[in-house]
Amino acid sequence: MVTQSGSSRKLTLSVNRLNIKPVEKDMTDKLNPASLLLTLLAVSITLPALAQPSKGAITEFDAPGAGTVSLPACAPFCGTAAFAINTEGAIAGSYTDTNIVPHGFLRSVDGHITSFDAPGAGLGHGLNQGTVAFSVNDLGVIAGQFEDSSYVFHGFVRYADGSFSTFDAPGAGTRANQGTLALSLNSAGVAAGSYVDGSNLQHGFVRSSNGAITTFDAPGAIATTPCKATCINANGAIVGYYVDANGVLYGFLRQPGGTMVAIDAPGAGAAAGQGTIAESIDLNGGIAGYFVDSKLAIHGFLRTPDGQFSKVDVPAAGHGAEQGTAPLSLSLSGIAGDFLDSKGVMHGFSRSNAGFVVIFDAPGAGAAAGQGTRPSKCNQGGSVTGWFVDSNNLNHGFLWQPSVIP
Repeated sequence: MVTQSGSSRKLTLSVNRLNIKPVEKDMTDKLNPASLLLTLLAVSITLPALAQPSKGAITEFDAPGAGTVSLPACAPFCGTAAFAINTEGAIAGSYTDTNIVPHGFLRSVDGHITSFDAPGAGLGHGLNQGTVAFSVNDLGVIAGQFEDSSYVFHGFVRYADGSFSTFDAPGAGTRANQGTLALSLNSAGVAAGSYVDGSNLQHGFVRSSNGAITTFDAPGAIATTPCKATCINANGAIVGYYVDANGVLYGFLRQPGGTMVAIDAPGAGAAAGQGTIAESIDLNGGIAGYFVDSKLAIHGFLRTPDGQFSKVDVPAAGHGAEQGTAPLSLSLSGIAGDFLDSKGVMHGFSRSNAGFVVIFDAPGAGAAAGQGTRPSKCNQGGSVTGWFVDSNNLNHGFLWQPSVIP
Protein backbone atom coordinates (compact mmCIF):
# COMPACT_ATOMS: atom_id res chain seq x y z
CA MET A 1 0.00 0.00 0.00
CA VAL A 2 1.25 3.45 -0.79
CA THR A 3 1.30 4.94 2.68
CA GLN A 4 3.63 6.88 4.85
CA SER A 5 4.37 4.63 7.83
CA GLY A 6 2.01 2.75 10.12
CA SER A 7 0.39 6.04 11.13
CA SER A 8 0.28 7.14 7.48
CA ARG A 9 2.26 10.24 8.25
CA LYS A 10 5.95 10.12 7.33
CA LEU A 11 5.25 12.03 4.11
CA THR A 12 7.99 10.63 1.95
CA LEU A 13 7.79 8.30 -1.00
CA SER A 14 9.21 5.48 1.04
CA VAL A 15 6.27 3.13 1.12
CA ASN A 16 5.88 -0.09 2.98
CA ARG A 17 7.46 -3.31 1.93
CA LEU A 18 4.15 -4.76 0.88
CA ASN A 19 4.19 -2.59 -2.18
CA ILE A 20 7.02 -0.51 -3.49
CA LYS A 21 10.50 0.59 -2.60
CA PRO A 22 11.63 4.21 -2.15
CA VAL A 23 11.80 6.32 -5.27
CA GLU A 24 15.11 7.84 -6.27
CA LYS A 25 15.27 11.60 -5.61
CA ASP A 26 18.31 12.69 -7.61
CA MET A 27 16.38 14.23 -10.51
CA THR A 28 16.96 17.88 -11.39
CA ASP A 29 13.71 19.02 -13.04
CA LYS A 30 12.20 21.94 -11.15
CA LEU A 31 8.62 23.05 -10.93
CA ASN A 32 7.50 26.63 -11.15
CA PRO A 33 4.51 26.36 -8.81
CA ALA A 34 3.15 29.73 -9.91
CA SER A 35 2.33 28.29 -13.32
CA LEU A 36 0.05 25.63 -11.89
CA LEU A 37 -1.07 26.57 -8.40
CA LEU A 38 -4.68 27.01 -7.42
CA THR A 39 -4.07 29.00 -4.28
CA LEU A 40 -7.49 30.29 -3.39
CA LEU A 41 -8.69 31.98 -0.23
CA ALA A 42 -8.95 29.43 2.55
CA VAL A 43 -11.84 29.37 4.98
CA SER A 44 -10.65 27.82 8.23
CA ILE A 45 -13.24 25.77 10.08
CA THR A 46 -13.11 24.05 13.42
CA LEU A 47 -15.14 20.90 13.69
CA PRO A 48 -18.16 21.14 16.01
CA ALA A 49 -18.37 19.71 19.49
CA LEU A 50 -17.71 16.00 19.42
CA ALA A 51 -20.63 13.64 19.54
CA GLN A 52 -20.80 10.69 21.89
CA PRO A 53 -18.52 7.86 20.71
CA SER A 54 -21.45 5.47 21.11
CA LYS A 55 -23.00 6.83 17.90
CA GLY A 56 -22.06 3.82 15.84
CA ALA A 57 -20.86 0.23 16.08
CA ILE A 58 -17.50 -1.36 15.29
CA THR A 59 -16.97 -4.88 14.00
CA GLU A 60 -13.40 -6.19 14.23
CA PHE A 61 -12.19 -8.94 11.93
CA ASP A 62 -9.15 -10.89 10.77
CA ALA A 63 -8.72 -12.73 7.50
CA PRO A 64 -8.56 -16.51 7.99
CA GLY A 65 -4.92 -17.51 7.96
CA ALA A 66 -3.63 -14.11 8.98
CA GLY A 67 -0.56 -14.04 11.21
CA THR A 68 -1.25 -13.71 14.91
CA VAL A 69 1.98 -12.04 16.03
CA SER A 70 3.90 -8.99 14.88
CA LEU A 71 7.31 -10.07 13.64
CA PRO A 72 10.35 -7.90 12.83
CA ALA A 73 10.21 -8.96 9.17
CA CYS A 74 6.79 -7.38 8.63
CA ALA A 75 6.28 -4.88 11.46
CA PRO A 76 4.40 -2.57 11.45
CA PHE A 77 2.41 -4.21 8.66
CA CYS A 78 1.73 -7.67 10.12
CA GLY A 79 -1.84 -8.95 10.17
CA THR A 80 -5.01 -7.75 8.41
CA ALA A 81 -5.56 -4.35 6.80
CA ALA A 82 -8.78 -3.23 5.07
CA PHE A 83 -8.26 -0.61 2.35
CA ALA A 84 -11.60 -0.06 0.61
CA ILE A 85 -15.37 -0.40 0.98
CA ASN A 86 -18.05 -0.14 -1.69
CA THR A 87 -21.59 1.22 -1.44
CA GLU A 88 -23.02 -2.21 -0.59
CA GLY A 89 -20.49 -2.68 2.22
CA ALA A 90 -18.09 -5.20 0.68
CA ILE A 91 -14.52 -4.65 1.86
CA ALA A 92 -11.21 -5.33 0.12
CA GLY A 93 -7.75 -5.45 1.64
CA SER A 94 -4.78 -7.66 2.35
CA TYR A 95 -3.24 -9.71 5.11
CA THR A 96 0.09 -11.33 5.87
CA ASP A 97 0.08 -15.03 6.72
CA THR A 98 2.28 -16.88 9.20
CA ASN A 99 5.02 -17.05 6.55
CA ILE A 100 4.78 -13.27 6.10
CA VAL A 101 3.35 -13.58 2.59
CA PRO A 102 0.67 -11.00 1.61
CA HIS A 103 -2.66 -12.15 0.17
CA GLY A 104 -5.69 -10.20 -1.01
CA PHE A 105 -9.12 -10.62 0.51
CA LEU A 106 -12.74 -9.68 -0.12
CA ARG A 107 -15.12 -9.48 2.85
CA SER A 108 -18.76 -9.76 1.83
CA VAL A 109 -21.60 -7.83 3.44
CA ASP A 110 -22.47 -10.87 5.59
CA GLY A 111 -18.89 -11.08 6.88
CA HIS A 112 -17.63 -13.98 4.79
CA ILE A 113 -13.97 -13.49 3.81
CA THR A 114 -12.53 -14.85 0.58
CA SER A 115 -8.75 -14.93 0.23
CA PHE A 116 -7.11 -14.73 -3.19
CA ASP A 117 -3.77 -14.52 -4.96
CA ALA A 118 -3.31 -12.88 -8.33
CA PRO A 119 -2.02 -15.21 -11.07
CA GLY A 120 1.75 -14.93 -11.15
CA ALA A 121 2.09 -13.65 -7.60
CA GLY A 122 5.15 -14.89 -5.77
CA LEU A 123 4.56 -16.77 -2.54
CA GLY A 124 8.07 -16.68 -1.18
CA HIS A 125 8.58 -16.32 2.54
CA GLY A 126 9.34 -12.85 3.85
CA LEU A 127 6.84 -10.18 2.70
CA ASN A 128 8.44 -8.95 -0.53
CA GLN A 129 6.16 -11.01 -2.78
CA GLY A 130 2.40 -11.59 -2.85
CA THR A 131 -0.90 -9.82 -3.52
CA VAL A 132 -2.40 -6.58 -2.17
CA ALA A 133 -5.97 -5.43 -2.98
CA PHE A 134 -6.50 -1.67 -2.79
CA SER A 135 -9.90 -0.85 -4.26
CA VAL A 136 -13.34 -2.39 -4.82
CA ASN A 137 -16.15 -0.87 -6.86
CA ASP A 138 -19.90 -1.33 -6.55
CA LEU A 139 -19.89 -4.32 -8.90
CA GLY A 140 -17.42 -6.17 -6.66
CA VAL A 141 -14.49 -5.66 -9.05
CA ILE A 142 -11.17 -5.28 -7.25
CA ALA A 143 -7.93 -3.58 -8.29
CA GLY A 144 -4.49 -3.99 -6.76
CA GLN A 145 -0.95 -5.16 -7.29
CA PHE A 146 1.12 -8.27 -6.93
CA GLU A 147 4.83 -8.92 -6.73
CA ASP A 148 6.16 -11.91 -8.61
CA SER A 149 8.94 -14.33 -7.65
CA SER A 150 11.49 -11.94 -9.20
CA TYR A 151 10.18 -9.09 -6.99
CA VAL A 152 8.65 -7.18 -9.91
CA PHE A 153 5.26 -5.46 -9.41
CA HIS A 154 2.27 -5.93 -11.72
CA GLY A 155 -1.26 -4.54 -11.68
CA PHE A 156 -4.38 -6.67 -11.57
CA VAL A 157 -8.15 -6.41 -11.84
CA ARG A 158 -10.16 -9.18 -10.21
CA TYR A 159 -13.73 -9.53 -11.50
CA ALA A 160 -16.78 -10.51 -9.48
CA ASP A 161 -16.66 -14.07 -10.84
CA GLY A 162 -13.12 -14.51 -9.51
CA SER A 163 -11.32 -14.19 -12.85
CA PHE A 164 -8.34 -11.86 -13.29
CA SER A 165 -6.73 -9.52 -15.78
CA THR A 166 -3.09 -8.68 -15.10
CA PHE A 167 -1.23 -5.85 -16.78
CA ASP A 168 1.86 -3.67 -16.92
CA ALA A 169 2.00 0.02 -17.71
CA PRO A 170 4.05 0.95 -20.81
CA GLY A 171 7.50 1.91 -19.62
CA ALA A 172 7.28 0.01 -16.33
CA GLY A 173 10.59 -1.39 -15.17
CA THR A 174 11.24 -5.12 -15.14
CA ARG A 175 13.83 -5.37 -12.40
CA ALA A 176 13.29 -6.01 -8.70
CA ASN A 177 11.23 -3.33 -6.95
CA GLN A 178 10.07 -1.84 -10.25
CA GLY A 179 6.78 -2.34 -12.09
CA THR A 180 3.07 -1.46 -11.91
CA LEU A 181 0.63 -0.86 -9.03
CA ALA A 182 -3.13 -0.46 -9.57
CA LEU A 183 -4.41 1.68 -6.69
CA SER A 184 -7.96 2.80 -7.44
CA LEU A 185 -10.95 1.68 -9.51
CA ASN A 186 -14.16 3.50 -10.41
CA SER A 187 -17.67 2.22 -11.10
CA ALA A 188 -16.95 1.91 -14.84
CA GLY A 189 -13.94 -0.33 -14.26
CA VAL A 190 -11.36 2.36 -15.04
CA ALA A 191 -8.24 1.93 -12.89
CA ALA A 192 -5.61 4.44 -11.81
CA GLY A 193 -2.24 3.78 -10.29
CA SER A 194 1.48 4.29 -10.54
CA TYR A 195 4.49 2.55 -12.03
CA VAL A 196 8.23 2.63 -11.43
CA ASP A 197 10.32 2.71 -14.58
CA GLY A 198 13.74 1.23 -15.34
CA SER A 199 15.42 4.30 -13.80
CA ASN A 200 13.40 3.95 -10.58
CA LEU A 201 11.28 7.02 -11.36
CA GLN A 202 7.60 6.96 -10.43
CA HIS A 203 4.77 7.94 -12.80
CA GLY A 204 0.98 7.79 -12.91
CA PHE A 205 -1.28 5.84 -15.24
CA VAL A 206 -4.95 5.35 -16.03
CA ARG A 207 -6.27 2.10 -17.55
CA SER A 208 -9.60 2.01 -19.38
CA SER A 209 -12.09 -0.81 -18.88
CA ASN A 210 -10.96 -2.31 -22.20
CA GLY A 211 -7.32 -2.36 -21.10
CA ALA A 212 -5.89 0.73 -22.85
CA ILE A 213 -3.28 2.42 -20.63
CA THR A 214 -2.32 6.11 -20.64
CA THR A 215 0.65 7.29 -18.58
CA PHE A 216 1.05 10.76 -17.07
CA ASP A 217 3.24 12.97 -14.90
CA ALA A 218 2.56 16.22 -13.14
CA PRO A 219 4.61 19.06 -14.70
CA GLY A 220 7.87 19.46 -12.80
CA ALA A 221 7.38 16.27 -10.80
CA ILE A 222 10.14 13.85 -9.93
CA ALA A 223 7.51 11.36 -8.72
CA THR A 224 3.77 11.20 -9.43
CA THR A 225 1.26 8.81 -7.85
CA PRO A 226 -2.51 8.64 -7.57
CA CYS A 227 -3.78 7.81 -4.10
CA LYS A 228 -5.67 4.65 -3.12
CA ALA A 229 -9.22 3.31 -3.32
CA THR A 230 -11.43 6.38 -3.97
CA CYS A 231 -9.07 8.45 -6.10
CA ILE A 232 -10.82 8.17 -9.47
CA ASN A 233 -14.47 9.16 -9.69
CA ALA A 234 -17.15 8.05 -12.13
CA ASN A 235 -16.20 10.84 -14.54
CA GLY A 236 -12.59 9.70 -14.65
CA ALA A 237 -11.09 12.57 -12.64
CA ILE A 238 -8.04 11.38 -10.66
CA VAL A 239 -6.35 12.81 -7.57
CA GLY A 240 -3.09 12.06 -5.81
CA TYR A 241 0.18 13.81 -5.11
CA TYR A 242 3.56 14.51 -6.62
CA VAL A 243 6.97 15.57 -5.37
CA ASP A 244 9.08 18.31 -6.92
CA ALA A 245 12.87 18.44 -7.15
CA ASN A 246 13.05 20.16 -3.75
CA GLY A 247 11.13 17.39 -2.02
CA VAL A 248 7.95 19.47 -1.59
CA LEU A 249 4.63 17.64 -1.95
CA TYR A 250 1.70 18.90 -4.01
CA GLY A 251 -1.70 17.38 -4.56
CA PHE A 252 -2.95 17.04 -8.10
CA LEU A 253 -6.21 16.76 -9.97
CA ARG A 254 -6.03 15.10 -13.37
CA GLN A 255 -9.17 16.10 -15.22
CA PRO A 256 -10.89 13.55 -17.51
CA GLY A 257 -9.36 15.17 -20.60
CA GLY A 258 -5.86 14.86 -19.15
CA THR A 259 -5.28 18.41 -17.89
CA MET A 260 -3.23 18.43 -14.67
CA VAL A 261 -4.07 20.93 -11.92
CA ALA A 262 -1.79 21.38 -8.90
CA ILE A 263 -3.40 21.49 -5.46
CA ASP A 264 -1.54 23.55 -2.86
CA ALA A 265 -3.61 23.90 0.29
CA PRO A 266 -3.36 27.33 1.97
CA GLY A 267 -1.06 26.98 4.99
CA ALA A 268 0.96 24.12 3.53
CA GLY A 269 4.70 24.28 4.12
CA ALA A 270 7.10 24.78 1.23
CA ALA A 271 10.17 22.85 2.39
CA ALA A 272 11.16 19.22 1.79
CA GLY A 273 8.74 16.84 3.47
CA GLN A 274 6.04 19.51 3.66
CA GLY A 275 3.14 20.26 1.37
CA THR A 276 -0.20 18.82 0.26
CA ILE A 277 -1.56 15.32 -0.37
CA ALA A 278 -4.95 14.77 -2.03
CA GLU A 279 -6.52 11.55 -0.71
CA SER A 280 -10.00 11.22 -2.24
CA ILE A 281 -12.41 12.66 -4.81
CA ASP A 282 -16.19 12.32 -4.74
CA LEU A 283 -18.75 12.02 -7.53
CA ASN A 284 -19.15 15.80 -7.78
CA GLY A 285 -15.44 16.58 -7.87
CA GLY A 286 -14.97 17.54 -4.23
CA ILE A 287 -11.52 16.61 -2.91
CA ALA A 288 -10.31 15.75 0.59
CA GLY A 289 -6.81 15.36 1.91
CA TYR A 290 -4.29 16.88 4.27
CA PHE A 291 -1.28 19.16 4.35
CA VAL A 292 1.87 19.49 6.42
CA ASP A 293 2.67 22.99 7.60
CA SER A 294 6.06 24.61 8.19
CA LYS A 295 6.18 23.16 11.72
CA LEU A 296 5.39 19.66 10.39
CA ALA A 297 1.93 19.64 11.97
CA ILE A 298 -0.83 17.99 9.90
CA HIS A 299 -4.16 19.59 8.95
CA GLY A 300 -7.06 18.33 6.89
CA PHE A 301 -8.65 20.14 3.98
CA LEU A 302 -11.74 19.96 1.83
CA ARG A 303 -11.64 21.47 -1.65
CA THR A 304 -14.91 22.19 -3.42
CA PRO A 305 -15.31 21.52 -7.16
CA ASP A 306 -14.84 25.25 -7.84
CA GLY A 307 -11.53 25.30 -5.97
CA GLN A 308 -12.46 26.76 -2.58
CA PHE A 309 -10.60 25.34 0.44
CA SER A 310 -11.73 24.68 4.00
CA LYS A 311 -9.31 23.65 6.73
CA VAL A 312 -10.39 20.69 8.87
CA ASP A 313 -8.98 20.12 12.35
CA VAL A 314 -10.37 17.76 14.99
CA PRO A 315 -10.02 19.56 18.35
CA ALA A 316 -8.66 16.46 20.08
CA ALA A 317 -5.77 16.15 17.62
CA GLY A 318 -2.22 16.91 18.68
CA HIS A 319 -0.50 20.06 17.50
CA GLY A 320 3.12 18.91 17.36
CA ALA A 321 5.23 17.66 14.49
CA GLU A 322 3.64 14.65 12.74
CA GLN A 323 0.45 15.11 14.77
CA GLY A 324 -2.90 16.42 13.60
CA THR A 325 -5.89 15.65 11.40
CA ALA A 326 -6.01 13.77 8.10
CA PRO A 327 -9.22 13.26 6.10
CA LEU A 328 -8.56 10.11 4.08
CA SER A 329 -11.84 9.50 2.28
CA LEU A 330 -14.67 11.60 0.89
CA SER A 331 -18.13 10.47 -0.20
CA LEU A 332 -21.42 12.23 -0.75
CA SER A 333 -22.29 11.47 2.90
CA GLY A 334 -19.21 13.15 4.38
CA ILE A 335 -15.58 12.49 5.24
CA ALA A 336 -13.66 9.94 7.29
CA GLY A 337 -10.08 9.91 8.42
CA ASP A 338 -7.81 9.72 11.38
CA PHE A 339 -6.01 12.03 13.73
CA LEU A 340 -2.92 11.64 15.86
CA ASP A 341 -3.16 12.89 19.41
CA SER A 342 -0.38 14.47 21.45
CA LYS A 343 0.94 10.99 22.32
CA GLY A 344 1.10 9.84 18.70
CA VAL A 345 -1.91 7.49 19.03
CA MET A 346 -4.26 7.13 16.03
CA HIS A 347 -8.02 7.65 16.33
CA GLY A 348 -10.78 7.47 13.72
CA PHE A 349 -13.30 10.18 12.98
CA SER A 350 -16.30 10.59 10.74
CA ARG A 351 -17.93 13.91 9.83
CA SER A 352 -21.23 14.10 8.00
CA ASN A 353 -22.06 16.90 5.59
CA ALA A 354 -24.27 18.37 8.30
CA GLY A 355 -21.23 18.78 10.56
CA PHE A 356 -21.98 15.89 12.91
CA VAL A 357 -18.66 14.45 14.12
CA VAL A 358 -17.94 11.14 15.80
CA ILE A 359 -14.60 9.97 17.14
CA PHE A 360 -14.24 6.20 17.32
CA ASP A 361 -11.66 3.68 18.45
CA ALA A 362 -11.70 -0.06 17.85
CA PRO A 363 -12.09 -1.84 21.21
CA GLY A 364 -8.91 -3.84 20.60
CA ALA A 365 -6.78 -0.85 19.57
CA GLY A 366 -3.57 -0.16 21.46
CA ALA A 367 -2.96 3.13 23.24
CA ALA A 368 0.76 3.69 22.67
CA ALA A 369 2.45 5.80 20.02
CA GLY A 370 2.02 4.22 16.58
CA GLN A 371 -0.96 2.19 17.75
CA GLY A 372 -4.69 2.92 17.57
CA THR A 373 -7.40 3.08 14.92
CA ARG A 374 -6.66 3.99 11.32
CA PRO A 375 -9.61 4.38 8.90
CA SER A 376 -9.01 3.90 5.19
CA LYS A 377 -12.21 4.64 3.31
CA CYS A 378 -15.89 5.48 3.77
CA ASN A 379 -18.79 4.64 1.47
CA GLN A 380 -21.85 6.60 0.37
CA GLY A 381 -23.78 5.40 3.42
CA GLY A 382 -21.16 6.65 5.86
CA SER A 383 -19.74 3.26 6.85
CA VAL A 384 -15.97 3.27 7.36
CA THR A 385 -13.38 0.53 7.04
CA GLY A 386 -9.70 0.41 7.93
CA TRP A 387 -7.46 -1.30 10.40
CA PHE A 388 -6.34 -0.93 13.98
CA VAL A 389 -3.02 -1.67 15.64
CA ASP A 390 -3.29 -3.54 18.92
CA SER A 391 -1.04 -3.32 21.98
CA ASN A 392 1.21 -6.01 20.45
CA ASN A 393 1.57 -3.99 17.21
CA LEU A 394 -0.51 -6.45 15.17
CA ASN A 395 -3.01 -5.13 12.61
CA HIS A 396 -6.68 -6.14 12.42
CA GLY A 397 -9.48 -5.01 10.11
CA PHE A 398 -12.57 -3.13 11.26
CA LEU A 399 -15.92 -1.90 9.98
CA TRP A 400 -17.51 1.11 11.65
CA GLN A 401 -21.18 1.71 10.95
CA PRO A 402 -22.94 4.87 12.09
CA SER A 403 -26.19 4.57 13.99
CA VAL A 404 -27.20 8.09 12.99
CA ILE A 405 -26.34 10.14 9.92
CA PRO A 406 -27.93 13.58 10.44
